[in-house]
Amino acid sequence: MTLAPPPTSILKEGSLFLDFDGTLVTFADRPEAVRMEPSLIEVLAHLHTLLDGRLAILTGRSIADVREFLAPLNLAVAGSHGLERAGAKTAIEDSPPSKQLNQAIELLRDFAADRPGILVEEKPMSVALHYRAAPDAEDECFEAAQRTAISTGFTIQPGSMVLELKPACSDKGTALEQFMDEAPFRGSRPVFLGDDLTDEHGFLAAQRLGGVGVLVGEYRETAAGFLLENVEAVHDWLRAASEDFK
Repeated sequence: MTLAPPPTSILKEGSLFLDFDGTLVTFADRPEAVRMEPSLIEVLAHLHTLLDGRLAILTGRSIADVREFLAPLNLAVAGSHGLERAGAKTAIEDSPPSKQLNQAIELLRDFAADRPGILVEEKPMSVALHYRAAPDAEDECFEAAQRTAISTGFTIQPGSMVLELKPACSDKGTALEQFMDEAPFRGSRPVFLGDDLTDEHGFLAAQRLGGVGVLVGEYRETAAGFLLENVEAVHDWLRAASEDFK
């Protein structure tokens, strides 16, 4: 079984929400090593204008991190799986890390210290344990994440070769719903492109609001209604959408 690619016409009177890693950029062993094509930034800027600002990024990365890759383009972004959110013209408000977050970072750093290839990524409101460069350590990483979750009260958000420890109060679905309750998104039809299990919350939220999800990558059981095969297919679809928009 598979799903058809989405027609570009689904953006008519729609809002476009995009995951970052695995959707706009290809995964790399280290988060900072991904590459954003300058021509793609131009396409996103054009779509942002055509959609009257109804374009946002929903990502596990921090807002500051994503905006650095997208510069000079400023888009609305929900970072850290919805734990932080900013509009296209909104500055990011820094807040001190919680006691639980500091504890989670310390526990995961102790775990990763003598395990080559395992990376701990600190974020404003969460912490991620990456094992893309050490795939055989998956079980060990999951056990460490479970111990950390029990100690801190955080929840585990599995991703593509990554386990994120975060408060349980938000996800990409709640972030999408919050954007859709605000201008300029309010009253439009949400379309969300994402590749990961973390994006399923966003697919379900888009569906609840009369929109649709687009899965990026190989077919799996999903709440998405359409499929694009890989990052390159996403780029091609975005370019076609910007050219076909009426």
